[in-house]
Amino acid sequence: MLNSDTASRPAVRPPATPAGTIRVTWSRARWLLLFATCIVIALDGLDVSMVGVALPSIGKELGLEPGALQWIVSGYVLGYGSLLLLGGRLADLLGRRTVLLVALGVFTIASLAGGLSADAGLLIASRFVKGVAAAFTAPAAFSLITTNFEEGPERNRAISIFTTFAASGFSLGLIMSGLMTSLSWRWTFLFSVPLAVLALVLGFFFVPKDRRERGAGHDIPGAVLLAAGMLLLVYTVVSAPGAGWGSPPTILGFVVAAALLAAFVVLELRVRHPLIRFGIFRVASVLRANLTAITLFGSYVSFQFVLTLYLQDVLGWSPLAMALALLPTGLVVVLSAPFTDRLIDGFGPTVLIIVGLGSLSAGYLLFLRLGTAPVYWLDVLPPVVLLGVGFGVGFPAIQVQATTGVHDDEQGLAAGLVQTSSQVGGALALAVTTALIAGGTPAAGAGAGGRAALAEQLAHYRPGLYLSAGLALAGLVIAALPRRTRLAASRTAAEA
Repeated sequence: MLNSDTASRPAVRPPATPAGTIRVTWSRARWLLLFATCIVIALDGLDVSMVGVALPSIGKELGLEPGALQWIVSGYVLGYGSLLLLGGRLADLLGRRTVLLVALGVFTIASLAGGLSADAGLLIASRFVKGVAAAFTAPAAFSLITTNFEEGPERNRAISIFTTFAASGFSLGLIMSGLMTSLSWRWTFLFSVPLAVLALVLGFFFVPKDRRERGAGHDIPGAVLLAAGMLLLVYTVVSAPGAGWGSPPTILGFVVAAALLAAFVVLELRVRHPLIRFGIFRVASVLRANLTAITLFGSYVSFQFVLTLYLQDVLGWSPLAMALALLPTGLVVVLSAPFTDRLIDGFGPTVLIIVGLGSLSAGYLLFLRLGTAPVYWLDVLPPVVLLGVGFGVGFPAIQVQATTGVHDDEQGLAAGLVQTSSQVGGALALAVTTALIAGGTPAAGAGAGGRAALAEQLAHYRPGLYLSAGLALAGLVIAALPRRTRLAASRTAAEA
């Protein structure tokens, strides 16, 4: 049972004016606010895509196998996924502008340090710090949008533009990573530094000061327990492939993480001003959005990791060729984003989530046809376009669904929840993928071993593609469940 303070508080606010009855017009100040936050989310997309394409080059120069190479990605996920909830809540409590500017400064310094790192340990450490900073910038930027744009067509349009910048950052990252990696993989980290500085300057001048949530304690013990539990959980997940899923360190890590998170839940139910108000899960849309976010991001992180290693390390594709091969995914998202808000207004986010996960599932299943001598126009381009369609309609619809019906003072929490689900889903999928392909690490020059050798390498990588398809299909089933069943499940979860 929830504490008296949260139990008496309504879970949702009255709905906004029905879609289609408002003509969305914004002042210059609001456009500048939106642009500043969009640069922040574009940096996240840029970072993910640039690092993904550069992984094989980093591995060759630093001598990292896939089990160790995953830490270039997982180091970021470890900091990002474990602290997003804390970042979102502190943005509500301490002021979104303050949190955004401070975290952007740390993000800029970490980006510079990553590009100048001389060994793998320092590179991974910089990625972790960068993830920690992003755990504060991302929910702060998103909650600035949801608190400054009215729920309904106005917010849908703002989120649509917001996701367009995320896709643009992803698309630009694919191309720039291919170009930068051709020079040195270090430039893939340094490239984001001037953009981060630009975001910092824009944020300082154009993001308005917001009111802090007054009368609420900061729940420091709860914040410490949550951060410690999530850090240990994500660390255990991403290190399990190397240590062994049944090894004593892995089992102990899961047990201690569970104990810390259980203690956090008990504390939150007792304190007067909890870090996380569990009543937010009574909003059925919040629960559904978080579940589908896990499957959407988990499936794509797994897919990109496997496909990048296979095409570059086994088939010998150059980084630029790899980047150009995946570029249509980002371009389709960019081209579809301006129309997504209208689709959400007309059909609702649930329908678009179903369409998005259905398109992703079809794309992953088509990639299973990938052979030892793929023809781009027949074997790669069709599924790549389907992935773009899936993200173009699915990602913004999930963001809208995750914050619909949530109070302004909890928009940071709601934004942090859905982004945490995305990152934890990515961490879990990547850890499992690494374990699945651990026995198929290609030797140097594997691509020159003939058709039989290539077929053997492909067989080792194929389970990762199966995992991506399975996750997307699971998300499709969750999104398509009858409404009554989904509502019953959300009530059960809230009561539990």
